[in-house]
Amino acid sequence: MKTRDIAKNHQLDPAAFDPWLKQSGLQYKSGITGLSIEDSVDVVELVGHYNQYLTQEKVRIAQEQERRALEQANAEQADLVKQQAVASMLISSGFNFEGYTITKYSGYISGDDAVSMDRPSHGWLGGVNKDVGADLLSGLAHIRRNALTELKDAAYALGCNAVIGVDFDYLTLDPETATSSGGTFHLPFLFAVTANGNAVVIEKNEHAGQA
Repeated sequence: MKTRDIAKNHQLDPAAFDPWLKQSGLQYKSGITGLSIEDSVDVVELVGHYNQYLTQEKVRIAQEQERRALEQANAEQADLVKQQAVASMLISSGFNFEGYTITKYSGYISGDDAVSMDRPSHGWLGGVNKDVGADLLSGLAHIRRNALTELKDAAYALGCNAVIGVDFDYLTLDPETATSSGGTFHLPFLFAVTANGNAVVIEKNEHAGQA
C-alpha cells in the first residue's frame, strides 16, 4: 500500500507523513514511486498514531515558542536594566564621590577602542584638501566615548555602580608592509585609546544633602 494513497485518502501531508513513518519504527519499502507498507498494516490505527504525533508536535512547538518568547522578554528586560544602570553610573578621575561612601572595591578595569585614518594623499605639509586635525579630533572623541562605554560595561559585569581613578592612555601606530617589489607600503594610521579605572560600589550617605 502506497503511503501517498494513505495520505490522499486521509487528507494528510505526504511531505510530513513519509518522514514520520521512517522514524516510527514500522517496516516500509522504498521505491521509485515512493514509500509503501504491507497491506496487513491497520491504516486507521496508523493514521491515528500519526495524528496523535501531530497533536504532540503542536503542543511542543507552542511550548518552545512560549519559552523563546519568555527568554527574549527576559533578555530585553535585562538589557533595559543594564542600559539604565550604565547610564546612571558615576565615573570620576578622583577617588571618591561627594555624598557617597565606597562600600566595595572590585579591582582595575579598562575599555578600549581604535580608529584608522587614511594618510593625506599629498603629504602632511602641502596639498592636503581636508582638515586633518578636525578629522582626528572627531575620531578620538568617538573612540573615547566607546572606550568609556566598555569601561562602564566592565564595571556593571562586576556588579559595580561607579568607577574611580579614570584616565586615558593613547596609542598611535604607523603600520607598514613590504610590497612585492621590495618597497614599503604605508597603511592607514591607527589611533587607539584605553580608558582605565577601578570599579567600585558606592552608596549614598543617609544624611547627604540634609541641612
